[in-house]
Amino acid sequence: QVQLVESGGGSVQTGGSLRLSCAVSGFTSSTYSMAWFRQAPGKEREGVAGIGSDGSTSYADSVKGRFTISLDNAKNTLYLEMYTLKPEDTAMYYCAVHRGLLFRLLISDLYFHWGQGTQVTVSS
Repeated sequence: QVQLVESGGGSVQTGGSLRLSCAVSGFTSSTYSMAWFRQAPGKEREGVAGIGSDGSTSYADSVKGRFTISLDNAKNTLYLEMYTLKPEDTAMYYCAVHRGLLFRLLISDLYFHWGQGTQVTVSS
């Protein structure tokens, strides 16, 4: 059974930093795609950053240069490092995984396995 558990969310002030973690278990595939999504109250879920097993990455325009996605295969953990946080980054953040390599990493409908989310709140 695939399980994803996010952690690392919290409350920070504008300009602050956070590192989100997503511990993945029960997932084995030689090719895969992993991503972070977020959803703010009253808004649609949006893709934030994705990474493929070929090393490809994709970022939403709104976070380019501020967020970095990475994967530690030894620890089976996906990370999202977030810098220069803004109030508009406030949302519930979810990690997701897909068996196979996606051409478009930030399409949420393509992911079947999801975590429960971790809240990020950025105050001005």
